[in-house]
Amino acid sequence: MKLNIVPARTGSQWVREGVRLFFGQPLAFAGLFFMFLAATTVVSMLPLVGDVLALVLVPAGTVGLMAAAREASNKRFPMPVILATAFRQSPERTRAMLMLGVLYALAVVLIVTAASLMDDGQLAALVAKHGGRMTPELLADPALQQAARASMAQMALAAVLYLPVSILFWHAPALVHWHGVPVDKSLFFSAVAVLRNTGAYFIYAMGWVALTMLAWMALLLVAGMVGNLGVALSGMFPVSLAIATMVAASLWATFRDSFSSDAAEVPQDSPPSSN
Repeated sequence: MKLNIVPARTGSQWVREGVRLFFGQPLAFAGLFFMFLAATTVVSMLPLVGDVLALVLVPAGTVGLMAAAREASNKRFPMPVILATAFRQSPERTRAMLMLGVLYALAVVLIVTAASLMDDGQLAALVAKHGGRMTPELLADPALQQAARASMAQMALAAVLYLPVSILFWHAPALVHWHGVPVDKSLFFSAVAVLRNTGAYFIYAMGWVALTMLAWMALLLVAGMVGNLGVALSGMFPVSLAIATMVAASLWATFRDSFSSDAAEVPQDSPPSSN
């Protein structure tokens, strides 16, 4: 396994590939992404440990979605069982994947805890006081602006703290699953791959931001034409979910182009080398 250095323009290619794969088999990808969300939601409902356990499963779910993208790129239909790909390797790699999940869950819990220190619950209390609705009285309340600023600062802090976690875990699940890299080294190699290809990953991230903004602007334009803002509001969630599915479909391309195997034979369950 070796690291590839790719030009910045590759980031836009990853975005296009995610869009192409999604529209090539929209029902398959939408179904798989929904199944993944549904599974983590059900697990999160377990008492005491549900939320943490759902986070533990995220790296394994990422591998499943990447495997689905590989199947689709090879003109094959990804079946639902592909979501369990990460748990169909050797016991050693399964344990490593679960350990990776534990570390990911710990990191997210620490981020949420740190961000929550900036919010005393004032915004939620104000909204609850007005029956959960944005009433004129609530909008006129001076405390609303202060609570909203605190909430925005909380979200900004969470985003800043999550960025290094995202870099560490971006390729780690795939490295553990397909290359058998130990957990600690997979985190290190993932960070190196992203940082050495900063230009490509920056273009990749900005591409998804631009696509999301264009989709929302299109919804607002349609809403303006029909004179009903509810059209935009009701369409933002499914559109955002579709774009999130496209992002998931593009993850395999980022891994495929960032790493290549130096082994004489590539295992059947490994993505082909980009060289």
